[in-house]
Amino acid sequence: MQSRTAASMRALPFFVALTALAAAFSVTAAPAGAAQEPLSVAARVTPVVGGLDHPWAMAFLPDGGVLITERPGNLRLLRTPGGLSKPLTGVPKVAAQGQGGLLDVALSPDFAKDRYVYLSYAESDGSKSGTAVGRGRLSDDATGLQDFKVLFRQEPKLSSGLHFGSRLVFDGKGYLFISLGENNQRPTAQELGKLQGKVVRLKVDGSVPADNPFVGKAGARPEIWSYGHRNPQGMALNPWTGALWENEHGPRGGDEINLVQPGKNYGWPLATYGINYSGEPIPEARGETAPGTEQPLFWWAKSPAISGMAFYNADRFPAWQKSVFIGALANQNLIRLTLDGNRVVGQEWLLVDRKSRIRDVRQGPDGYVYVLTDASPGQLLRVAPAESGG
Repeated sequence: MQSRTAASMRALPFFVALTALAAAFSVTAAPAGAAQEPLSVAARVTPVVGGLDHPWAMAFLPDGGVLITERPGNLRLLRTPGGLSKPLTGVPKVAAQGQGGLLDVALSPDFAKDRYVYLSYAESDGSKSGTAVGRGRLSDDATGLQDFKVLFRQEPKLSSGLHFGSRLVFDGKGYLFISLGENNQRPTAQELGKLQGKVVRLKVDGSVPADNPFVGKAGARPEIWSYGHRNPQGMALNPWTGALWENEHGPRGGDEINLVQPGKNYGWPLATYGINYSGEPIPEARGETAPGTEQPLFWWAKSPAISGMAFYNADRFPAWQKSVFIGALANQNLIRLTLDGNRVVGQEWLLVDRKSRIRDVRQGPDGYVYVLTDASPGQLLRVAPAESGG
C-alpha cells in the first residue's frame, strides 16, 4: 500500500432518448490543490434532467429508469418517455437536518426477482440522529416502495446534523457494506462499542455474518468491518480486483482514499494530514501516521470535499478504462484518477467551469458517466470525453 507522503496525487433505449434532451458543450479542468498537479482536460456534458432538490444518489433500473434520492426525503423515478415522477410513496421519514436526510440508494443483487430497493438515511430519536438502512419492494407500477423495513441503525445516535456517511455497496457474495460517519464526534471512530466512524458488513437481510472480524469480541459491535473513518461519502468495489475502496472527508485537508480490509484501523482521529477548521491541530492526532493504523492509497493536502465514487469499466471510452471517478463538493468538479493496480498514476479535473458541487457519480449501463449536482435545483448530467462527440 502506498505511503501517505508519496500518495497525493449496448446503450439502453432510455439513454438514447436522453441524448436528445440537450446539446452537449465542452468544459476544461483547472489546476489542483494536491501534491501532484492534475492534467488539464475537457469533457462533453449533456444535461439529462433538472429541477431536483439536493439530489444525493442514483441507481439504474434494469428497464432503463433511474431512481434518484433527494436529501429532503424524496425518492424520484426518471423515465423517458415519462420524465421525472412525483415522489414515490413508502419512503421512511428522514431527519433532513444539516447534512442529514435521504442519502444513498442501491438495488438488491436479486432485484429482477425480489424488487428490493435499499435506502440509507438520517433517522432521529427526537434529539440526535444517526444513519439507518432499510429496504422495500418497488411496486409493479413503480409508484412506491412496499413493506419498507429497517435493517440497520447506527447506535448510539450522536449527530446534530453532521457526518452521516453513508454509501451502500453489495459485494456480489451476499454481503452489504455500509459506510458510516463519526457524527462529528471524533473519538467515537476509535471506539469499537459504537458504530460511528465505521464500515459495517451485513448480510442482505441485515443480519451479521459470523466471520466479521469483531464477532464474539467483548466490547465490540459485531457489525464492524473496519474503523477509524471520519465521514466516508464514497465507496465502490474495484471491478478488477474485487477490493472495497472508500473515500472520506478529512477536516481542513487530508481527504483520502482507503483500501478497506477487515479489522483494520484507518486512523481517524489519531492519524491525519488535516487540521481543525480553526487552524489548530486535531487534539487527538499523533501526526500523519500512528502505530497500528493503515495508510491511505491516496490523499489530498487541500480537501476537494470528495463524495460519490465509481470505477470505469466500460468499453465505450477506452481512454477512461482503468480509472476511478470521484465527485468533489468544495472543488465543484469531477475528479478522474488513472490507476496502475492500486497505485494512482494520474489525476484529471473535469467540469470545473460548471461550478457545480458533484455529489454522486456512477457508470451508466450505456458506458457513459452520470453525475448528480448537489443544489436546488440540482441536475443529472451525462459526461463523456470531449473528443468522443457523445
